[in-house]
Amino acid sequence: MADVPGLLVSAPSSGTGKTTVMLGLLRAFADDGLKVQPFKSGPDYIDPAFHLAAAGRSSFNLDTWSMDEVLLGAVSAQSEGADLIVAEGSMGLFDGVAFPGATGHGSSAETAVRMGWPVVLVIDVSGQAQSAAATALGFATYNPDVQIAGVILNRVASPRHERLTRLGMEQAGLRVLGSLPRRGDLTLPERHLGLIQAVEHPDLDAAIAGYAAFLREHVDLDAIRAAASSVSREPSSASLPTPPAQRIALARDAAFSFTYPHLLEGWRAGGAEIIPFSPLNDEAPDPSADLVWLPGGYPELHGGTLAAAETFRTGLRKHAETKPVHGECGGYMALGEALIDKEGNRHRMAGLLGLVTSYEKRKFHLGYRLATLHEAMPGFAAGTQLRGHEFHYSTILEEPDAPLARVVDAEGAEVPETGSRRGNVTGTFFHLIAEARP
Repeated sequence: MADVPGLLVSAPSSGTGKTTVMLGLLRAFADDGLKVQPFKSGPDYIDPAFHLAAAGRSSFNLDTWSMDEVLLGAVSAQSEGADLIVAEGSMGLFDGVAFPGATGHGSSAETAVRMGWPVVLVIDVSGQAQSAAATALGFATYNPDVQIAGVILNRVASPRHERLTRLGMEQAGLRVLGSLPRRGDLTLPERHLGLIQAVEHPDLDAAIAGYAAFLREHVDLDAIRAAASSVSREPSSASLPTPPAQRIALARDAAFSFTYPHLLEGWRAGGAEIIPFSPLNDEAPDPSADLVWLPGGYPELHGGTLAAAETFRTGLRKHAETKPVHGECGGYMALGEALIDKEGNRHRMAGLLGLVTSYEKRKFHLGYRLATLHEAMPGFAAGTQLRGHEFHYSTILEEPDAPLARVVDAEGAEVPETGSRRGNVTGTFFHLIAEARP
């Protein structure tokens, strides 16, 4: 496989505008005729769908806490045939967990170093001028293994503000790759788990085209492309995760949308047939499927619709009599007895597990998870260790079924969301990323 040059778009912190910069770059380069491969550093569920919309090419997560070297290599190999890689960081460039996982602490800086990608640092210069250079210089020198290709100044208030900020960057020896004037309309809608899903955006293509035009006007695209590079790697025969069944009925709609792209790609590459269906449209899973998989998403926003979906519920129950069903996070909630929404309304769910969850009694659950299975789940035997990530606000009110796993966070502390099993049905609050291989 030929090495594809790449770079990583990051920032000192969340909320600096790096996602709009990322989407604008992807679309601008694609409009120039390049095959652009997007990646996301970290366990983000939402951004890859926006990347796909911007670049026309599936985006994949790269995560050093959850993925070993073999899997990192297999995921990065999805760039084959591309002309350029543009990856998006998560949180601040150096932010990660305290204790290492499979290959690292999960920071975007680790991803950049392992892949050999220079970093384009997006700096929010609101309320400062030359002082912004001190922040950028700190990022440029904090880890000598991280190469900073240059900075994009964001939310610049005036030409004078830009001149002063550029002066500071020049004195610090940092290259300015672009300067974006402050514009209140360059934001993406958000909700409690971050951005809304790409499929829910009222006019996503037009929004991304606007970002691309804005960046084309204010950023040196040629300089950014020229800065891209990568680490030369030997060809690898490493493969993505294998499918848990041959025919997989996958719930797919606005309520069930969060499955890591590398898993789906691995299932397809392994010969599995993925058969989508929509619980919100009251569709039953294909009766010939070997496995029904309910991904995460936002069932708490669709409680009444799901409660009324009798065809879906009947088909799911029929399948579970003889064949496995698995749910992750929102899918796990939908397999339970009931879901209570933010207004306190109780909605009947599938009843295949005794789980009762409440979004009215909100509690934030966020972080990496290492699970050791007490019971088998689709694709994995009892005793297997799995790495994943949990991100939701729902509270468990009742969970009477047998725990599926012992689950700990990135620091080894046990978490009470163990998942559960009843008969052929299993569920977890964490989203599976990878098996934790020795």
